[in-house]
Amino acid sequence: MYPFPAPPPQSEEELLNRAQSLAGLSFAQLAELSGQTLPEQPQAAKGWSGQLLEGFLGATASSLPEPDFQQIGVELKTLPINKAGQPCESTYVCTVPLQDNLHLQWQTSWVRNKLKRVLWLPVEGDRDIPYAQRQVGMAMLWSPTPEQEQLLKQDWEELMDMVCLGRLDEISARHGEVLQIRPKAAHSRILSQTRNNDGSPGQTLPRGFYLRSQFTRQILQQHYAL
Repeated sequence: MYPFPAPPPQSEEELLNRAQSLAGLSFAQLAELSGQTLPEQPQAAKGWSGQLLEGFLGATASSLPEPDFQQIGVELKTLPINKAGQPCESTYVCTVPLQDNLHLQWQTSWVRNKLKRVLWLPVEGDRDIPYAQRQVGMAMLWSPTPEQEQLLKQDWEELMDMVCLGRLDEISARHGEVLQIRPKAAHSRILSQTRNNDGSPGQTLPRGFYLRSQFTRQILQQHYAL
């Protein structure tokens, strides 16, 4: 019933059916069905559940800057939620291009490519729920409305202007209404090549684009209001 890893889905309908069939299953059940070992310390295995769900759903893109389900152009985003049904944290989108970025446009950006069509898969994220007992919620497909895309575009353009001008270190959590840039590295020894504000080469922590939790909360509210 649950082949693992699953072959790539051939349509959005097939993908959605697969995802919705996982609703109500716990991480422990998914681990057993897949033959995987449940992490003893989940905080040290961040991303394990996401990779497991990718396997059940047939994702193929891995870490490439394109949608997880390449054949049908859909990105998978797991969304940890609390007991009130609200997102627990911001959502990672993709890495920030720190080199060769002077002529990037929103229409061809990694962010837009990732967010054109998304399969949102809620999972229980409350820390007082044992990791093994956390369950998968009901999946939904989403594309940004024109208003939402305009907000994303405005934030992306503002943030990428700062990146291209060598002002990366000036970017803080307050920048961006719905989209923000944050460091993304396991520790401070991981560095990426970048450009300083005088144009000279430099090194810095890798950065990622993240959706603010109030934006994903709006997506959930719109979907369930239907």
